Amino acid sequence: MSLAYLIHLANYSDGVLYALALLLLVALAVMFDRFWFLRRTILAGDRLVRRVAEHESLAEAEFATLTAEAGKLPEAAMLATARQFLGLPGEALAGRLDETIMVLAPRIDSGLWVLDTIVTLSPLLGLFGTILGMFHAFAILATPGHAPTAITGGVADALLATAAGIFIALIGLVAFNGLSNRVRLVVLQLDTLKTMLLNRTTARAPVRGAAPGSTPGSAPGSARSLHAVAAGD
Repeated sequence: MSLAYLIHLANYSDGVLYALALLLLVALAVMFDRFWFLRRTILAGDRLVRRVAEHESLAEAEFATLTAEAGKLPEAAMLATARQFLGLPGEALAGRLDETIMVLAPRIDSGLWVLDTIVTLSPLLGLFGTILGMFHAFAILATPGHAPTAITGGVADALLATAAGIFIALIGLVAFNGLSNRVRLVVLQLDTLKTMLLNRTTARAPVRGAAPGSTPGSAPGSARSLHAVAAGD
């Protein structure tokens, strides 16, 4: 298939094949960009989650070290939020971390809407190119002394636009589903990190109503009872 014939096919569809080629380039660019970003995020996030799991509890020093290791990962925002609101009760801190996940979500699946649009648009655009090509094919009937093969050849050329559109949609659909699964894995990592942060920042929270320095199980009344016994002796 020569370059001249490809140009002929593109012109036969009134330029629709040029638009389909542009859609293919955009789809490939989104695929490679999102695949690289999500792969790097999943691998680095998995290492960070394992590092957090090594700690029994997290204080200011541990948060500073983990935040530096996170770099530009989405998990860095989670660590910064937990560090900022370290003194909050567990339920309030969980709400803050949920807010952070919701803010990060558009950044994680950024660009996938472009791929979804191309998957839907390319078959329709290919069908539109085929219809335009069929106009050219049947216009031959108005030509005196036309050959039957000219019509069938024109129909075959017109159908190439539909085939190209479906081909682009198939590639885009497979990539979109694969990338969506990776987005789900990243969000799952963030939820896992949220649970780990809550478990390691609220585990040593003081018991409400207990006196400072008292041990669990001791109460102010028990201390007064001990003083009364000592005075009675």
